[in-house]
Amino acid sequence: MRDVPRHWFVPDYLEHRAYEDDALPIGGGQTISQPYIVALMTESLKISSASKVLEIGTGSGYQAAVLSELTPSVFSVEVLADLAARTRVVLEARGYRGISLRSGDGREGWPEHAPFDAILVAAAPRSIPLELLEQLKLGGRMSIPVGADPERQWLLLVQKEVDGSITEDRIAPVRFVGMTGAAPD
Repeated sequence: MRDVPRHWFVPDYLEHRAYEDDALPIGGGQTISQPYIVALMTESLKISSASKVLEIGTGSGYQAAVLSELTPSVFSVEVLADLAARTRVVLEARGYRGISLRSGDGREGWPEHAPFDAILVAAAPRSIPLELLEQLKLGGRMSIPVGADPERQWLLLVQKEVDGSITEDRIAPVRFVGMTGAAPD
């Protein structure tokens, strides 16, 4: 995380707050996650340089940039087309050319690049989208905040065991923006 300057990914008027351990608004009702949560979610996935990672909720691109420091294979989906376009410009201007980014409904994932070793979800659905579970490789891990009420969300670590069974562990209580998109939540 020391290699990714957070101030590159916040609005200019908030640059002076970029290194506080707080979520900050980035426009469109979206936020950049607090550094502690970015680190916690990233660490929980146990990413290696050979991992293929799917991120749902690109936002400002900060989390994608952090992930790209660990693996060259990062795919990121942002539901807001204008935010995705703006973030693509920032990532390219800062030299992050290895991140594949598209605009779309995050619940659908990115099936043409599945399966993924790890999936990081940066918006909270009411429940874990089945489409994302299907795109998780056997032995893969997903870090996802779940809960409709921001006051009662949990960050879960979901693992798809080698036999295909799913396990879930609560990591921490969190507050994330709700997952939006075309699919019902």
